[in-house]
Amino acid sequence: MAELENNKAKSSSSSSSGSMFLNRSFTMHGTTASDSNSAKVRLLLSNPSSVNRAASISKFYSSIDSVKGKVKKLCNLFESSKSSSSSSNLTSPKEPSPKVVLRPTKSIGYSSSFSSSFNNPLIRLPGTEDRIVVYLTSLRGIRRTYEDCYAVRMIFRGFRVWVDERDISMDAAYKKELQSVLKEKNVSLPQVFIKGKYVGGADVIKSMFEVGELAKILDGFPRRQPGFVCDACGDVRFVPCGNCSGSRKVFDEDEGLLKRCLECNENGLIRCPDCCS
Repeated sequence: MAELENNKAKSSSSSSSGSMFLNRSFTMHGTTASDSNSAKVRLLLSNPSSVNRAASISKFYSSIDSVKGKVKKLCNLFESSKSSSSSSNLTSPKEPSPKVVLRPTKSIGYSSSFSSSFNNPLIRLPGTEDRIVVYLTSLRGIRRTYEDCYAVRMIFRGFRVWVDERDISMDAAYKKELQSVLKEKNVSLPQVFIKGKYVGGADVIKSMFEVGELAKILDGFPRRQPGFVCDACGDVRFVPCGNCSGSRKVFDEDEGLLKRCLECNENGLIRCPDCCS
C-alpha cells in the first residue's frame, strides 16, 4: 500500500511539473513576440536618422512622379502642335520656295584680276616668251617671303613643268632686272612671268591654282618626268664657275696679276649649263 501511495505521489508531481513547463513555454513565446515588436518601435523612435531616411526616400519617389507628370505634359503639348501643323499643311496650299541667288566668290574675283594683269602690255619680260620665269629667294631671313616663294615653287613642280627660277640671293643681277621690269625699287617676292607676260605674286598664283585657271594656262607647256632632278646642279640652277673654280679671280699671264673673273657672278657661280641653257 505504501508503494502505491508513493507511485501516485510521483505521478502527480511529474504531471504538475510538466504542466508548469508547458505554461512557461507559452508565456515565453508570447512575451518574446510582443517584446520584439516593441523593441523595433523603440529603435525607430530612438534613431532619428532612420526616420529621416524613410522620409527622404518617400520624397525622392514623389519627385520622380512629378517629373514623369511634367514629361507627359510636354509630350502631349508637342503632339498637339505637330498635329495642328500637319492639319494646317493639309488645308493650306504650298507656297513656292524662294530662289537661291549665288554670289561670286573671291576666287572668281582673283581670276578676273589675273586676266587683266596677264594681258597688260606695259609689263613684259623680253626673251622669255617660251618659258615660265619665277623671281624668288632661297634665303630664310624673312619667314613670310620664304614661305611664299616655297609655295609657288611647289605649285609649279606639281605640274611638272620646267621653270626658270631666278634666285636673287644667288645672283644680285636678277634683282636689278626685276626692278627695271616692274619699274619699282622695293619689289616683293615671288614674282611670276608666263610667256613673257607679268602674272603677279604668291596670292595670285595660289588663287589661280585653286580656281583651276593655272592648269589651263600651263596646258601647252611640255612636262618633265616625275621625280626628275638635274644631275649637274641638283635643281639649284647654279654651279661653281669652271674658269675660276668659284674664286672669282683669274691670273693674267700677260700682266702677271690676278683679275676679276668675268664669267661668274659675285658669288663665283654661273647658271647650270645642263638645265638652264
